[in-house]
Amino acid sequence: MGAKPMTEIYPNLVYSDLGGDFNLDGITVKVLIVQLEGSSEWTLEVRNSKGTSIVWDEAFADDRDAYDEFKRQVADEGMKSFFEESNVIPFSRPRP
Repeated sequence: MGAKPMTEIYPNLVYSDLGGDFNLDGITVKVLIVQLEGSSEWTLEVRNSKGTSIVWDEAFADDRDAYDEFKRQVADEGMKSFFEESNVIPFSRPRP
């Protein structure tokens, strides 16, 4: 008797129209505001040009709240805050 393939169903992702490329002071980041289909909460992620992803721990009640948090971060800390190494948690990598 052989193993049967397991079929998993993954929920669809819903992307907010408020997300997209955001440019200020010559720095561009990609803002992703996403929710799982059927969920009432939104998540906020910002990706910089180095490929680093910053994801907020807390969820937001709606996409506008998530976008407002992104704008607050930009106003308080500036665009360079998305490039600070102190915000990066490196993944462990296998040794060669």
